[in-house]
Amino acid sequence: MVDEVIAEVETDKTSVPINSPISGSLKTMLVEDGESVEAHQEIAEIEEGEVAATPAAEKPAATEPKAETPAAEAKAPEPVKAPTQAPPMPKAPISSTPVSEIKPIEASKGNSNLVGGFSRAETRVKMNRMRLKISKRLKEAQNTAAMLTTFNEIDMSNAMELRSRNKDMFLKKHDLKLTFMSAFVKASVYALRDSPAVNAVIDDNTNDIVYRDYIDISVAVSTPKGLVVPVLRNCNEMNYVDIERGLAALAQRARNNELAIEDMDGGTFTISNGGVFGSLFGTPILNPPQSAILGMHAINERPVAINGKVEIRPMMFVALTYDHRLLDGREAVLFLRKIKSAVEDPRMMLLDL
Repeated sequence: MVDEVIAEVETDKTSVPINSPISGSLKTMLVEDGESVEAHQEIAEIEEGEVAATPAAEKPAATEPKAETPAAEAKAPEPVKAPTQAPPMPKAPISSTPVSEIKPIEASKGNSNLVGGFSRAETRVKMNRMRLKISKRLKEAQNTAAMLTTFNEIDMSNAMELRSRNKDMFLKKHDLKLTFMSAFVKASVYALRDSPAVNAVIDDNTNDIVYRDYIDISVAVSTPKGLVVPVLRNCNEMNYVDIERGLAALAQRARNNELAIEDMDGGTFTISNGGVFGSLFGTPILNPPQSAILGMHAINERPVAINGKVEIRPMMFVALTYDHRLLDGREAVLFLRKIKSAVEDPRMMLLDL
């Protein structure tokens, strides 16, 4: 059928569906699965004509049989070409098998790999292009940047109270959930304005330092195929509502596999929230060519000293990994403390303290 997905081109950031330009039958695939293609390359031949009706025996019971129509006059197969670039909103499902979906091999009596009653079989899965690119970029970050991580902890009492007190009104007025991510994005913008070097980048080709007067924050999102980092742009011009609306839109596109390459280009600073999976502590790896990444973790009640007394507070460990070639330890520590202060007491941002 017209616009039916017949193939999928996998890039290093997303998967791009190839839709049939006409209605007909797929005659020949001109490239094998896993081969690389170039722009305008012909990848398939389609014989134009109406598709024959599915036999009644193969149809679901709830489907009413339809009268068959005579096939249209056959035409020369029309080649399908690879796209020049990814469409802005690809909607095809991911076709490559993610590692998380590989099921364990069940032992059976006829399994020749059984040793002592236990399976010793192996399953080999080809690494998809996105995972390959992720692995190369992570290793590139380790080989290029002088990465160092500094840590702190945040008392989330005020942030949790603020959210609890206002989330219902926020949802009613803006039709958006109030999350902790907006607080950390806003606090990061506040700290980045005060520490422009953290928002800068080293141009390795010229050894120049490039300072940006805009703040585009990449938000790390885990998908079955790997980690993606869609970008929330111009965060320095956003309030809490704008941030939540932008984050919700990115999350919706990620769930529907509609993130385009353009959604993940750029970014001046990254926030990774491992706390959604229960991570207590961790050191994030830089998202090159950025100079810093903030790692959020789970909120857990812990005993802490408050004014000389031990109290139970909801605490979160945070980590800042930074490029020591550009940032000194003092700058990184003060930057993370600035985020801590802004999250613990949002009035710091209101009064610009």
